Amino acid sequence: MTDILINNIRLIDPAVGTDEMVDMLISGGKVSVVDLHSKSTLRRTDADEVINGRGLIAAPGLVDVHVHFRDPGFTYKEDIHTGALAAAKGGFTSVVMMGNTKPAADDPEAVRSVLKRAANEKIRIYSVGNVTMGLGGTSLTDAKALKEAGVVGLSDDGFPIMDKDLLERALETAVTLNLPVSLHEEDPAFIENNGINAGFASNELGIGGSDRMAEISMVERDIKLALKTGASLDIQHISTKEAVELIRQAKKEGGRIHAEATPHHFSLTEEAVLTYGTLAKMNPPLRTEEDRIAIIEGLKDGTIDMIATDHAPHSSEEKDRPFTEAPSGITGLETSLALGITNLVDKGHLSMSRLIERMSTGPAKVYGLPAGDIRVGSAADLVIFDPSEEWIVSDTVSKSSNSPFINWRLKGRVKYTICDGRIVYRDEDK
Repeated sequence: MTDILINNIRLIDPAVGTDEMVDMLISGGKVSVVDLHSKSTLRRTDADEVINGRGLIAAPGLVDVHVHFRDPGFTYKEDIHTGALAAAKGGFTSVVMMGNTKPAADDPEAVRSVLKRAANEKIRIYSVGNVTMGLGGTSLTDAKALKEAGVVGLSDDGFPIMDKDLLERALETAVTLNLPVSLHEEDPAFIENNGINAGFASNELGIGGSDRMAEISMVERDIKLALKTGASLDIQHISTKEAVELIRQAKKEGGRIHAEATPHHFSLTEEAVLTYGTLAKMNPPLRTEEDRIAIIEGLKDGTIDMIATDHAPHSSEEKDRPFTEAPSGITGLETSLALGITNLVDKGHLSMSRLIERMSTGPAKVYGLPAGDIRVGSAADLVIFDPSEEWIVSDTVSKSSNSPFINWRLKGRVKYTICDGRIVYRDEDK
């Protein structure tokens, strides 16, 4: 295994509050030495490869607890291999796949099969198991058997669980198994057409949309269930200011309530639909500027623990359909860090350390993953990036390119992704 020396780099590790110039040696797949640059005795001869870290930042490998690799069943959109490549290019060393596949992740053998193939990739790939059989919302899966098969959480992502009593039983079981449950919070009763906010944009297009109460009502119900059962609850892709406030208050009550924000929800508003069409269609939809600002405030004060992409690839043919017929979702792994730097750090909302915490340390902690810090003796999972380099979003390594951010100029470019001591992505334009 190649030894890697990283010289004169700014190390940011939110897990221990580190933000300083260091020299690092990676050996045998682990972090071997971390020395203050001014006192370092490391030399080029200590390694097979030397990375000049001047002007760069090293941070714990990014962690995304909400991705869709569409495998099995929909591999024309993405598969485990291309999803892993997209993740590595974006600086991610650990990802958690959702289970709305075909077959769904409701069977232990299906989960084992997926994880066996995922183990062949160069990053760490985990999976949730489904809460209900076939994502149907009527009967619970064998969560204990799914955990034994290797799942790190439970979710019916893409499908709200409408049966309150059923969900309460699922949460009770999840507590005994120490598994987080992540929920897609959209009540269909409040949705005429999904993927677009019921408001300015839907009125401009002359179609009904998704009322904000679709999210608010479900978040309010499920927070109460989580507080009652003591479950670790992950509210996915927050889109409304009211939901942010509900989570803020629940945390004050001491509940294990967590939340995700996507880069698109802190970067765009519903007006993007009028510019980008179906490329800006997602569930829950983009909402108002007040909602966007509330999400940013939630990221600032810790109400929202995690930034997660909800990486949702679709084919061009699917996205070219009329708005009401096209699927919801956008890709996100390759642009997530840069959107965070461009729209959060550079605008003074978050420090760089806080951004990394929300993209690495925080999600790793919620899901109990061995990631999110850089310690001597720990697995060498790092992202190295240039925080000031500007680049144009163009070619993707994902199979799909359904993103409103194509052709955007963003700031912050991944130069290397290192997982288990191996360079799994290298920016060839460096």
